[in-house]
Amino acid sequence: FRTPLATIRASATGLLQTDVAFTDADRHELLTQIDTAAERLDRMVRNLLDISRLQADAVELRLRGLALEEIVAATVAVTPASAGRVITDVPESLPLVQGDAALLERALANLVSNAISWSPPATPVRIEAGQVGHIVALRIIDRGPGIAPAERERMFEPFQQGGRRSQDAGVGLGLTIARGFIQAMGATLDVEDTPGGGLTMSIRFEVADDEVLS
Repeated sequence: FRTPLATIRASATGLLQTDVAFTDADRHELLTQIDTAAERLDRMVRNLLDISRLQADAVELRLRGLALEEIVAATVAVTPASAGRVITDVPESLPLVQGDAALLERALANLVSNAISWSPPATPVRIEAGQVGHIVALRIIDRGPGIAPAERERMFEPFQQGGRRSQDAGVGLGLTIARGFIQAMGATLDVEDTPGGGLTMSIRFEVADDEVLS
């Protein structure tokens, strides 16, 4: 918390100084730093609240049939770092899957943000989906450095970075929350190697019944 707070305070203090003549560009830069740090701080607070809900077994589920292409589109639209960095291939012809829309969007946003953080700047993250029998798999594919199989379980523990480091890495709760929410919905989250290098997060859902699930 100290890092974004320090950025906000330093930038705000600078803007409040009356003995400094800021150019429009300087003022815009300081305001941008405040906005970016505040967004990061907000994300950290939401993650801490989410992990508290999981640890207290206080996650409320509203299960129903979900259209994955709609959930993916909504998630990408509200994930700040995803602009121009994500390619999606989620057919509308896929059947509805069993899940909770709000929890799935939160989990998917964490997975997408994580994939973007570890991917080279010019390399997009891919989100793909397909069906095998009664299972629909949603894959978030990055081209980052990957992670050794022995480290993969530890990466889901709170406050871990899974052996990978990034300047955009948070406090290490995103993957913990993602797996917790996904498992709460009755789905699974697996870690696989991306062919050619990188990591693939695979979420597997059961096809939903025709009726609204409860």
